[in-house]
Amino acid sequence: MIQPLPPSRPGQVIGLLGGSFDPPHSGHLHISREALKRFGLDRLWWLVSPGNPLKRHGPAPLPERMAAARALADHPRIAVTDIEARLGTRHTSATLAALTAIAPGRRFVWLMGADNLAQLHLWQDWRSIMDRVPVGVLARPGQRISARLSPAARVYAAARIKGRASHVLGRAAAPAWCFVNVPMTDISSSALRARGADGAEGAKDAEK
Repeated sequence: MIQPLPPSRPGQVIGLLGGSFDPPHSGHLHISREALKRFGLDRLWWLVSPGNPLKRHGPAPLPERMAAARALADHPRIAVTDIEARLGTRHTSATLAALTAIAPGRRFVWLMGADNLAQLHLWQDWRSIMDRVPVGVLARPGQRISARLSPAARVYAAARIKGRASHVLGRAAAPAWCFVNVPMTDISSSALRARGADGAEGAKDAEK
């Protein structure tokens, strides 16, 4: 049986930040706070993935990453969940389909970095992601132009909400997406593992 999701109620707008969180770091917390503020979110869930099927070497054990993420996410509106492992989903499209089925009435918003928007057209069933929930895009250094010119951005150009109206994204009907610029340093989780240091990066999903 699937264990309960983080607390929520129908009508709430819930941002979803997916990734391996290997390791979780201050960048995840930074963009989460910005997303709560910029996209009109009531809650935000970190979806700690079981692992990236495209990576040759797996991440640290899930319990370790969950514990580290919970220790870092010291915020009353941010929750950490391993729902993907319990659902058995490996792709964002399947995760969103399952969440909307088991948590009816919630208004989910998928969050990603601008680098992921640039490659979204390579993801499994990527159009179903855009058609199912609004998408909030947070810009990372060096990715603004490629993201705005990406195939996904072109296909869904008419569904774009201007950055100055980002607060309405959570209440918009899909397809809808919004691109906002968030100052941050360009340090990845892989760099942090190599250096054993903390830093900041944009939202990353665990797949293409």
